[in-house]
Amino acid sequence: MDKLNMLDPDSGAMDTDMTEAMYNKLLLEAASQQGYPVPPNDAAKENVLQVVPQPGFCLKTKAADGKKAFINVCHAENVPAPKEMTDQELLNLLDSEDPFGFRIPMSLGEPHAELDKSGNGCTAYDVVVNPGFLEKMKTSEVFRAFFISVTMEGIEDKYNQTLSREWVILKNKRFIGTLPEQRIRSKSKPLITEMDNSAPALPKAPKLDAADLKARGQTPEYRIVQDPAEGHPEYLVAEIDLPKVKTVNSVTLDIGEDRILLETRSNVYYLDIYLPFYLLQDECGAQFNRKTRILTITMPVQPS
Repeated sequence: MDKLNMLDPDSGAMDTDMTEAMYNKLLLEAASQQGYPVPPNDAAKENVLQVVPQPGFCLKTKAADGKKAFINVCHAENVPAPKEMTDQELLNLLDSEDPFGFRIPMSLGEPHAELDKSGNGCTAYDVVVNPGFLEKMKTSEVFRAFFISVTMEGIEDKYNQTLSREWVILKNKRFIGTLPEQRIRSKSKPLITEMDNSAPALPKAPKLDAADLKARGQTPEYRIVQDPAEGHPEYLVAEIDLPKVKTVNSVTLDIGEDRILLETRSNVYYLDIYLPFYLLQDECGAQFNRKTRILTITMPVQPS
């Protein structure tokens, strides 16, 4: 996903903290009726890279219904590597007030139905990381356990699934089923700018909180609308209320393929939500209104 701030955007890693229940609470109304312009739909997509997963190791666990679930941990050269850190530095960070200071760039693919060795149905998930980090996990139990924990939470939150923490790594099989290609962004660009004029107000939805959200700060109130109001949207518009934010320099925004992650300096606000549609990341844009303290994000949606 793309990590964006007002001065120096950079690629971000995937954190995972929101449940599928969010989808049912999104307020979906026509943004065009509120006066928002529709972004162009013919922007170039040259920043998208195809990720070809290479097998690493396979983890077996169970879903809440008792069926087997497998996580194919793969690697690809064009997935960025996380910053270098020792086992002790990671342990110290996890014990600190900023346990989210270490992020693992990864690409999480769609679940696919497969058959286990007994011919029974199961579900496989593909996660792609940098090959250097994959090698690090082979020799570091600390990093391996941290990665597996983050990955399981990501799968649970994104796909409304519950996975058992009693897992094993298969000894004689590096992956289950097939390993379809995935897409990632090759680079990012600034998406947030300041504006002085007030934008039309959107209808407000209730403040949404996930019980298992690992918040780094208060969850801000927000609204999300779609246009057109019925059927598959052309774009989504999100409005996030940030009354305690005085300058955009203190806000960091990540726009993922189907995700919004917002963080602020000093942990004032933290918002991590998944969307029920895939976005055209190259065409997304955001504006922060200094008068109203509202961040408006315009997100074109991939065609159905």
